[in-house]
Amino acid sequence: MARKMKSLEQSMKNMQDLSGRKSVSYYDLCMFPHVQLPAVFNMPKFKKYDGHGDRVAHLKRFYNQLRGAGGKEELLMAYFGKSLIRIASEWYTDQEITHWHVWDDMDRDFIREFQYNVDIAPNRNSLTNLKKKTAESFPEYAVKWRVQAARVKPPMDEIEMVAVFLQAQEADYFQNMMSAMGKPSAEAIKIREMVENNLETGES
Repeated sequence: MARKMKSLEQSMKNMQDLSGRKSVSYYDLCMFPHVQLPAVFNMPKFKKYDGHGDRVAHLKRFYNQLRGAGGKEELLMAYFGKSLIRIASEWYTDQEITHWHVWDDMDRDFIREFQYNVDIAPNRNSLTNLKKKTAESFPEYAVKWRVQAARVKPPMDEIEMVAVFLQAQEADYFQNMMSAMGKPSAEAIKIREMVENNLETGES
């Protein structure tokens, strides 16, 4: 009887697919219909991942935030979607989850899907080529450069960051900024601003 019922359900689904209509029943729309969080569990406020940035760091944050779920992998998989937005959320809801038997299955697919974040991540060489645009103020440029520098793997310490920052400057600025070598990046930015002001004053 169970096999006949399952066969009938599959036939109904096939008919729906052929007619171009999709089922909107709870069990067809809900990815994990049998998973329920403990009654005393308070859902944390997740930092959302939109498909850009360090996906491994996001997995770590999510896993640590759901420690109250008792380490149950089905709960982790069911509620992972709540930590995603935009293209990452679309990817999650489009998955055929029958091959996700354990957390590592989903983890592996997620890492593979957003691998491009690693492939296009800035490196030390690209930072030296990140120049200030003509229509860009120096504070805007400094913030943009610092944000990109923070994404470099493995991370740079302050001394290396300043050295790479100096290499990114035009020849006139580079020659006048050697005193920034070995100083904190915030100090190097101040020196760069002073050099810019002095050069502008000299030109006027």
